[in-house]
Amino acid sequence: MRNRANFTGVADHTGLFITFEGPEGSGKTTQVELLGQALAAEEPVLVREPGGNELGERIREIVLYGGLEIDAEAEMYLFMAARRQLIAEVIGPALERGQIVVGDRYHDSTLAYQGGARGVATTWPSTFPRPDVTFLLAVPVRSGLERNVEAGKSTDRVERESIEFHERVAAAYDRLAAAEPERFTRLEATDSRESIHFAVMDRLQPLLEAMKSRQKR
Repeated sequence: MRNRANFTGVADHTGLFITFEGPEGSGKTTQVELLGQALAAEEPVLVREPGGNELGERIREIVLYGGLEIDAEAEMYLFMAARRQLIAEVIGPALERGQIVVGDRYHDSTLAYQGGARGVATTWPSTFPRPDVTFLLAVPVRSGLERNVEAGKSTDRVERESIEFHERVAAAYDRLAAAEPERFTRLEATDSRESIHFAVMDRLQPLLEAMKSRQKR
């Protein structure tokens, strides 16, 4: 039997890998939930980062809520360790089975937060599969942070960073989207959640059809 931990991130799977990215308060989790409901008949696999498995949840607790002073590069490697384990245990096997995987954050978050905002040298590991499509939910930084406050959400270590930090994150996301226009779809997070969801479904329709066509061969 193939060891699931050996998943190498190759692109020859028959599934569909969808990710949602954006600054704080952009509504990523809401859109992941709406998409999961819309695709329920396909039994999509929904994942969040960091988290989604035992190691990821432990790292999430340490990095975001542990109250520790963490070196910027160490923070990056912790997030990437959680991601690699999630790929090995969940994302990789699901894609190889031909399933749809929907991610609430993925490696672009590391490129934006640790790379763009903290200035750490970042790369995209060859064993990290690239998403087929990434939805960037763009929101003015202050508006996004205010959304979280109004929702009564308790802030984590990263969310408590300065406005300047979050502005660097947003700028980094803009650069990432500009560099890969075929993968990224930018949506204004200030629109209603329903209109954003309709735009997501419209963008996904040809990808879903192509996935089903591949699986029939």
